[in-house]
Amino acid sequence: MRTEEEAVAMIDPRNLDTLLHPQFDQKALKAATPLGKGLGASPGAACGKVVFTADDAEVWAARGEKVILVRLETSPEDITGMKVAQGILTVRGGMTSHAAVVARGMGTCCVSGLGDIVMDEANKKFTLGGKTFHEGDFISLDGSTGNVYDGVIPTVDASIAGEFGRIMAWADKYRKLAVRTNADTPQDAKKARELGAEGIGLCRTEHMFFDPERIFAFREMIVSDTKEEREEALEKILPYQQGDFEALYEALEGNPVTIRFLDPPLHEFVPQEEEEIEKLAKAKNKSVQEIKDIITSLHEFNPMMGHRGLRLAVTYPEIAVMQTKAVIRAAINVQKKHPDWKMNPEIMIPLTSEVKEFNVVKKVVVETADEEIKKAGANLAYQVGTMVEIPRACLTADEIAKNADFFCFGTNDLTQMTFGFSRDDAGKFLNAYYDNKIFESDPFAKLDQVGVGKLMKMAIELGKPVNPHLHVGICGEHGGDPSSVEFCHDIGLDYVSCSPFRVPVARLAAAQAQIKNPRK
Repeated sequence: MRTEEEAVAMIDPRNLDTLLHPQFDQKALKAATPLGKGLGASPGAACGKVVFTADDAEVWAARGEKVILVRLETSPEDITGMKVAQGILTVRGGMTSHAAVVARGMGTCCVSGLGDIVMDEANKKFTLGGKTFHEGDFISLDGSTGNVYDGVIPTVDASIAGEFGRIMAWADKYRKLAVRTNADTPQDAKKARELGAEGIGLCRTEHMFFDPERIFAFREMIVSDTKEEREEALEKILPYQQGDFEALYEALEGNPVTIRFLDPPLHEFVPQEEEEIEKLAKAKNKSVQEIKDIITSLHEFNPMMGHRGLRLAVTYPEIAVMQTKAVIRAAINVQKKHPDWKMNPEIMIPLTSEVKEFNVVKKVVVETADEEIKKAGANLAYQVGTMVEIPRACLTADEIAKNADFFCFGTNDLTQMTFGFSRDDAGKFLNAYYDNKIFESDPFAKLDQVGVGKLMKMAIELGKPVNPHLHVGICGEHGGDPSSVEFCHDIGLDYVSCSPFRVPVARLAAAQAQIKNPRK
């Protein structure tokens, strides 16, 4: 008879993926030959008709078609089409590209970085394995192996066996690490709660801006000439943001919620279609050429290291003011409805590299939050911390910790900046690194404990002594990888946060880490 500990220790956490996602019928799969192989970026199996735009995905899905969204690469504005797709296939991108991260969050099958595809988006077709696929043709994706197949391969729905609940209860009994989720919508948050998440470790607020009513107001803000005009445009978005946060708080039922302020560069939000540019020009009383000139001026040679994260809030503090009002007003409203819940929103400032820039943005947040709480006559606690994703933040963590309530390691960017690899392009050369035994695995999928891990340990060792109340987590995609979870346990993190469907994997991995290396 095995003990509970032995039972928990003997299960491979990665096998849980097969219980949580649809899989191909094994008989049918044996008879199929892959046309190509990309990265298995989000597990599960999917088949459907090829579409090439997010808008087409929505239209086809609305009439009952099952679709596979095929893109060169996805961006935040594709989010509505991604939500309705059975699966996502991209030519570019790695394990932490936009498509991969969003698909994992939604539990949607995704194959990324299939560079063998010859794409012709203008004519809505692509060529792979000697065959040309047009809009409406069927393909099948295996998000675990990265294989892509021609035609329809039948899938078998996920089925969580009765033993699943018992094993998860044992895992929760032994683990010390808390497990949160990365979720941007109430639906994702509810799914994560069902799968055992104890809070939200990362809410990416930018995904909330792409509703048609909101994106237009945000674009008005981007092309405004004065602070007053920007504030006027942001005022239109404020009620939507507040409503979003209220729904998230409700879904989490008093558990902690960490909200990351706006992170991507502004060029990701500007219109590309002529019709949309004309509409924006008319609304702002500018010429079409003036709008195009502003859009051109937002172009950056290396946008992921450019004008994004807290740099936006330093330049345009009114963005941070609007988001702070939304966070605090939402928390006050939910606290009134549920006085027994412990409301303590965590505001996360992204991309800190220098304590002075963090202090500038924190001052804006605190002044706005305190004024809102005072105006409402409320008694609300809140925290302001930072996402640690730049090596310099790790090296100067003792300075930043003096004024930060928490650290959360954004290991997608921390890995990118430590290695100097683009997380979207590294897939082009990583196979050669595996062949030459330089790497054993993708550092964006499995945490580099020697280099990136050393920076994380350094940040904790520098930060904790100057701020004993500092709590520390991880919200990069490594938060759902079993070996990375074990490392997080060993270096003393308080929680890991991962995509909703990886929550059971993290719970089991955290229990196994505690059994292997007990900590108080």
